[in-house]
Amino acid sequence: MQIALREVHDSDLPVFFRQMNDPEALRMAAFTPKDPADRDAFDAHWKRIRATDAVHRTVLADGDVVGSAAVYGEPGEREVTYWIDRAYWGRGIATAALRALVTEVPERPLYARAAADNAGSLRVLQKCGFRVTAQAQGFANARGAEIDEFVLTLDA
Repeated sequence: MQIALREVHDSDLPVFFRQMNDPEALRMAAFTPKDPADRDAFDAHWKRIRATDAVHRTVLADGDVVGSAAVYGEPGEREVTYWIDRAYWGRGIATAALRALVTEVPERPLYARAAADNAGSLRVLQKCGFRVTAQAQGFANARGAEIDEFVLTLDA
């Protein structure tokens, strides 16, 4: 399977919206929008973030849109984020996409956050060189509760 990143196109947004409304994926990701089904809020969010200097990419697997990946935030505090359609989990796509993204964005350090019980995402981040550097708690909209999370860092 060939994994590639490209600029986000307007036509990707409906796919992202559908992907971000999968109940199982939402629960696993935990830190999600308050109401992921609010299309107006989703559109406003993407309009706002696409106007920043963040790096937003569409993840393609054999040419199909299977998710998104981004680096955002202030210099020195930039974080990575990614979302892969649940139908594609367990195939190495997130790892390949994140490796490509961190190669494209050489700035270090980069940070990531993941729910402490999201073993899949933690494994992806660690395969890409991130290491757990802190533990915190945050409110997870998808779970309606405070949960443990790990902060991970990718150094030079």
